[in-house]
Amino acid sequence: MTSARTRPDLLVVGGGIIGLAVAWRSAQRGLGVTVVDPAPGGGAAQVAAGMLAPVTELQYGEEALLELGLASNARYAQFAAELEEASGLSTGYRACGTLAVALDSDDREELRELHAFHQRLGLASHWLTGRECRRLEPMLAPGVRGGLHVTDDHQVDGRRLAAALVEACGRAGVTLLRAGAAELLTGAGADRVTGVRLDDGTTLAGDTVVLAAGPRSHLLPGLPEGVLPAIRPVKGQILRLRVPAPYRPFLSRNVRAVVRGQHLYLVPREDGELVIGATSEEQGYDTTVTAGGVYELLRDAHDLVPGITELPLVETSAGLRPGSPDNAPLIGWTSLPGLYAATGHYRNGVLLTPVTADLAAQELATGVTPALAAPFSPTRFSRFSAKALA
Repeated sequence: MTSARTRPDLLVVGGGIIGLAVAWRSAQRGLGVTVVDPAPGGGAAQVAAGMLAPVTELQYGEEALLELGLASNARYAQFAAELEEASGLSTGYRACGTLAVALDSDDREELRELHAFHQRLGLASHWLTGRECRRLEPMLAPGVRGGLHVTDDHQVDGRRLAAALVEACGRAGVTLLRAGAAELLTGAGADRVTGVRLDDGTTLAGDTVVLAAGPRSHLLPGLPEGVLPAIRPVKGQILRLRVPAPYRPFLSRNVRAVVRGQHLYLVPREDGELVIGATSEEQGYDTTVTAGGVYELLRDAHDLVPGITELPLVETSAGLRPGSPDNAPLIGWTSLPGLYAATGHYRNGVLLTPVTADLAAQELATGVTPALAAPFSPTRFSRFSAKALA
């Protein structure tokens, strides 16, 4: 751990991939940065499958979020290459494309509607017959009825990404304080941020605090009511399987589907790991892996790719996605002077890491809000109180 500056330009509360990426990009702009987190590099990235899927993740009414996701996806190859050079570590970035398939006629019609929506928006997705889907991915079930091939929806390894960001931050001069933030400190009358108090009682002064604590961002003691809406935790359970060398490639690209009304995806790594996810459960801050969750993921994956049950199951885990009231991220200055938010990325945290870091670092260094960030200002919720949105 490098020595802390007496008064850094930025105090970043939260050392997940969003907080670390903002810290790294800000340090590259010459700002002095301290990250406060008990375990930098932890958080949702340790569980995330790492799909970079702005097109296949698109839902109706999310056009503004789509623009942000496409912008981030377009930056990813360069971002990953730069990060790998800066850290000396792999990020697991892989340009492989995504195949979204339908297992029955209802799902096929839903995919057809999604394809038409993509076409209206000018997005590159290509309709395939069931036979064409199986030609791309021979392990798919014979009953696949059709699908969408999106060649620009890729993947990254969230765990490797986090490790690379920790290393790159250290090399860039970012101070990593392995401690918890116990309280946000404000001036008399709570009129502006003055720093944070750590859980050991140490006080860190700072005129600018970046709040990037995921689903616990709004719970930081000392945060005035109404500054942030409640960031709800959305649990996701995930499985990791191992594909033995003789059976590789088991899958060549990301595969996703809706099975029994539940979204399912399979993400194959080049090293033979196969990630299956993810459940979506709104049960507070519980991260218990349940027998039911594991069963449902394996059952649905077997329907999609029958050979999956022959693979070794090596890990089960669960994490929390940080969801804002409208499921879009909070990126920008809050109504409390000196407090900047980078949180609430919900299911798109890994995808939006490069663009969030770039936009935040630009705004923090120059004071100018980038146009791309404007729709995601935290002040869009300012007419509500945090208690009302909880």
